[in-house]
Amino acid sequence: MAAGLPGAAADGMAWRMSSPPSRHRRPAPDHELEAQLIAAGARCVAGVDEVGRGPLAGPVTAAAVVLDPARIPPGLDDSKNLSPRRREELAEAIRQSSRWAVAHASVAEIEALNILQASHLAMRRALAALAPPPDAALIDGNRLPRDLPCKAQTVVKGDARCLSIAAASILAKVERDALMVDLALECPGYGWEKNAGYPTRAHLAALRRLGVSPYHRRKFAPIRNMLCEEHEIRG
Repeated sequence: MAAGLPGAAADGMAWRMSSPPSRHRRPAPDHELEAQLIAAGARCVAGVDEVGRGPLAGPVTAAAVVLDPARIPPGLDDSKNLSPRRREELAEAIRQSSRWAVAHASVAEIEALNILQASHLAMRRALAALAPPPDAALIDGNRLPRDLPCKAQTVVKGDARCLSIAAASILAKVERDALMVDLALECPGYGWEKNAGYPTRAHLAALRRLGVSPYHRRKFAPIRNMLCEEHEIRG
């Protein structure tokens, strides 16, 4: 910064005022971690990510993706940084150029296990569905699921750092969003085709108006509190 340069403070202030503000560019995800594992002997490395831990309704979904280094779709990024249209375009490119699998853990499994363990279950299922199985996996987050079918390591903020995890985040998001559109047809009124089950104002208002559906997670606080209130009123 100019303030750290030799010279008068006034000169530094003039430089800052006359220059456009600098912008920090967020590093794009790369293929370095996959390349390191391949260099260490792995023949096939999968990136794994999940989506749907925060919604009040619907399953949690995980994807596992093995990218072909010669056919990596350009523009892969954390799904949260992409528009819905761009996610759809990239998801199709991933399906066409990569080995991939998507798996879910149901609302009943979320209730029985808790959301963390259910998300890990979906990750295990996604990895197990890849054929042939990968030699190694890169898992988004800081918690390694148990009983994975291959060696694995966690990558904190992996969907923003690692291309195969970014691809998995895109595929999981697109697949779950499509599933929630289907569930919205079965249980209309909650707006799942727009909110994907997340606790938006419209979704919470619909819950108060329509009540709890079979696809709502009854142990999540807003749903649990609503059910407790109904029980107290009836009691």
